[in-house]
Amino acid sequence: MRQRRYLPGLGLLTAFDAVMRTGSVTRAAQDLALTQSTVSRLVQTLEAQLGQPLFLRRRKRLHPTEAALRYHRDIAAALDNIQRATMALVANPDGGTLDLAVLPTFGTRWLAPRLPDFLSANPGVTVNLTTRFTRFDFATERFDAMIYYGSDDWPGAAHLKLFDERLTACASPALLTAHPVAGPADLHGMVLLQLATRSDAWAAWFRGQGAAPPARIDGMVMDQFSMMVQAAISGLGVALLPDYLARPEIAEGRLLPILRPGVAGPGAYWLAWPEDRAEGKPLQAFRDWLGRSIAAAP
Repeated sequence: MRQRRYLPGLGLLTAFDAVMRTGSVTRAAQDLALTQSTVSRLVQTLEAQLGQPLFLRRRKRLHPTEAALRYHRDIAAALDNIQRATMALVANPDGGTLDLAVLPTFGTRWLAPRLPDFLSANPGVTVNLTTRFTRFDFATERFDAMIYYGSDDWPGAAHLKLFDERLTACASPALLTAHPVAGPADLHGMVLLQLATRSDAWAAWFRGQGAAPPARIDGMVMDQFSMMVQAAISGLGVALLPDYLARPEIAEGRLLPILRPGVAGPGAYWLAWPEDRAEGKPLQAFRDWLGRSIAAAP
């Protein structure tokens, strides 16, 4: 049960937020289309309700306290959430919204081409996509779910396994003409392109080829597969890509596979969502559709 003494009125909070954002009562009043005296009164009322000052008043200027700076971070996030929820309800009162965090290249190359099928099967549902590289706390973020790489060990979350990652090493035709590769040992000394979040991927690939990995992987480190693809096409080195990313480039002849493709990687792709928010209809529909899409995919 929420206690009203800890729930200041929205007018008080928006006045406080405006002063913090603009840096002055005058600009806050202009932003809110209120008078300066009204904004000052609202801020003073909030201070009285909280039982402590939020600003130090010096030479007719307001200087936020350390407590005010901390408080504003949370209040600004809460106001943003209220605004997004209201906009979603006004724009889409019957369908609902799914806020999904997704790995950037997975979202671009795997999910986005399939989303029209989900949206046509679920009219009225709006999907908002935001790229994220690492996990976060669902309790402090607005996301309903995330598609990520790793294992099913996200604390406080339920999981749906999408598929295991399978790895294909590939390089440009020009690079392989200059440096033919007949076996894993031929890659020793070549530039091996690495993803920052997959430090053990090359070792898994070498083991999958029946060979010991080199003691040290020499190469460029990147934070996105899309960047790695372009680097490999340009002849900068050998890319180690998830098979679903490598196949289109190989089919178009921009990259050539090296040795055995589709080697088992050390992790998998998962959908995770907070256990206490599992019953939302857009999320349920997305989970069901995603499971069907994975089962139907080659």
